[in-house]
Amino acid sequence: MLSLDEEVRLYTTNAEREKYSLLATLFGVVVALDYLERAYVRDAITAAEYSPACTRLLSQYMTMLKLVKDSIPSIEDFMARYRLDTPAALHRIKVGVPATVEHSSEAGPETGKWIAETTQNFITFMDALKLRLRAKDQLHPILQELVTGYARFKGSKDWEGRSRMVGWLITLNGMKASEELTEEQSRQLLFDVDYAYAEFFRSLGGNKDGL
Repeated sequence: MLSLDEEVRLYTTNAEREKYSLLATLFGVVVALDYLERAYVRDAITAAEYSPACTRLLSQYMTMLKLVKDSIPSIEDFMARYRLDTPAALHRIKVGVPATVEHSSEAGPETGKWIAETTQNFITFMDALKLRLRAKDQLHPILQELVTGYARFKGSKDWEGRSRMVGWLITLNGMKASEELTEEQSRQLLFDVDYAYAEFFRSLGGNKDGL
């Protein structure tokens, strides 16, 4: 007969113990991210404090997810299984970048270096699509860097191209690493990136006070 005072073990092997340890770490990362998001929304922390902390937690989440992918079909399943009520964390995970990037920052005057870097990021990403790169693990890092640099321009929150890029970032973020965009999706993505690229340069040339 099982004693009520006896400790219940979740595992019987070292492999199972490691699995539950990883799941516990993932649980902690998601909870921490939710608290961070709520603190930022309440202005309890500054953007300068929030951005690096959020980036670090998202990176930790991606690392942990790779380690437990055989046990966790999706983050939604994980939250449901362990009764995690963390909608703010779920949204941030789906977007894949801090709110300061998603909604544009107010970082101050942009420099020629920013323009050069963003231009190069556009070209790199469009070249990747033209070379028929389709998998999430090929495209997501490049697009994430593009969107992050793009968001440093204060006027970018009003650019339609930027919202399209964030939408594609969310789409890629929801895919498995080996999943690929369809031919139709790839063509639409290239069209949207080209649109954003043209809009970016029109804004630089015609509205320098808004940068």
